[in-house]
Amino acid sequence: MVNQAVGRLCYGNKVILAPMVRVGTLPMRLLALDYGADIVYCEELIDLKMLQCRRVVNEALDTIDYVATDDRVVFRTCEREKNHVVFQMGTADAQRALTVAQLVENDVAGIDVNMGCPKEYSTKGGMGVALLSNPDKIEAILSTLVKGISKPVTCKIRILPSLEDTINLVKRIERTGVAAVAVHGRRKEERPQHPVHCDVIKAVSEAVSIPVIANGGSQEIIKDFAGIEAFRWATNASSVMVARAAMWNPSIFRKEGLLPAEKVLKEYLTYAIRYDSHYSNTKYCLCQMLRDKLESAQGKKLHAAQSNEEICEAFEMIDYYKEVMADLEAKRDQLNAKDQGKSEQQPEDMEHTDAIQMAVRFNKREYPPQITPKMILLEWCRKQKLPQPVYETVQRPSDRLFNSVVTVADQKYRSSYWDKTKKVVEQSTAIVCLRSLGVSEGKLCEGENLLKNKRKRDETGVPNGTEVTDTSSLDTNKRSSPSLTKV
Repeated sequence: MVNQAVGRLCYGNKVILAPMVRVGTLPMRLLALDYGADIVYCEELIDLKMLQCRRVVNEALDTIDYVATDDRVVFRTCEREKNHVVFQMGTADAQRALTVAQLVENDVAGIDVNMGCPKEYSTKGGMGVALLSNPDKIEAILSTLVKGISKPVTCKIRILPSLEDTINLVKRIERTGVAAVAVHGRRKEERPQHPVHCDVIKAVSEAVSIPVIANGGSQEIIKDFAGIEAFRWATNASSVMVARAAMWNPSIFRKEGLLPAEKVLKEYLTYAIRYDSHYSNTKYCLCQMLRDKLESAQGKKLHAAQSNEEICEAFEMIDYYKEVMADLEAKRDQLNAKDQGKSEQQPEDMEHTDAIQMAVRFNKREYPPQITPKMILLEWCRKQKLPQPVYETVQRPSDRLFNSVVTVADQKYRSSYWDKTKKVVEQSTAIVCLRSLGVSEGKLCEGENLLKNKRKRDETGVPNGTEVTDTSSLDTNKRSSPSLTKV
């Protein structure tokens, strides 16, 4: 069990999961904690991206989500890791960094600034290792964060060309008031195949009083938990941060020894399904763990998988997947019913008293990927030589949920459900219209005939049905409302 210690995070004598792009998401972080990691870093998240996010309490998953404007979850965390997770950001601006840190600080244990990533996507914006050539900016960012938030602040750097310059930089970083500094023992141009400079990390550790976290030992030294301790001894560091060795097998944190890959893979997949991880992220992490077994029958199934369901089939966990999805759907339905009861009491729901209304919610699992209710409705209108449907989508300021009304042949239709995504409410509204008109809505059981009809239209040159919104119609058909924010 994870020790949920209360209080300020301490970086001394710790084993730590390093920040890794596409790897350091919630499933991997929780698994690392299970196996014995003391602290877990999220993957580097860029400040500009985080500034566009809104904080959402996800009651269905029991998580806190930071959601982008396109409804993609950028950062997901949960109560269990709250006292152990460090939020790492990519930034080159002190004020942006502070704004992001203040946004997330109540949901994490610490804030870290990435100053060690050599990748172009980071350096071209003046972030990552690009900061190492600008110590004034480093000092400004770290000082601003230390003064502006209550959680401990750290940074992760690479070593500079000379030992003297490296020590001078770390001493300057120490003076900003940071709680610790992580040192990757390679220069910015060096890669994993190059030897890690344990001697430089050791010299840094002996030159400053704050905890130094040694990083970069996976290739040569860290093969198991004993290797973590050997790397700590070689660098005289307070703590050790593990990246690729943990990506390949997160049970590296177990003092009792590594677990078989098959067990670790399934335990990771259990978390990935439980917390609704995107299939591409799940697939990437599993591929890193399979490594030399990617050419096996199971590896080939994983490589071909295009959904979490297909991934679970490859690992003989399809029953677990179906059970979790059923529970999740039931929980979402309960929450929607609860939200519906609340929204019925709110005056802004009475905006369209002339609309035909049903309690309908779109569930994409009930439809084939090629077919959506909006597409069916658009095609139906074309066949009837009617103007295309006009969707009026609004956002309620009180809870930021969306609702939509569609107008077809001068009649308005809407679902009584409010939802956090515009896509769902527009599809739901299209279903209400189709059902009211007695038109097939394109569910999986009907999808085969619909696809045949679509192929026939393609062959005869009739334009395909697509989800197109007539912008000019929207502009002339929107209704004003003092209680709603137009979208």
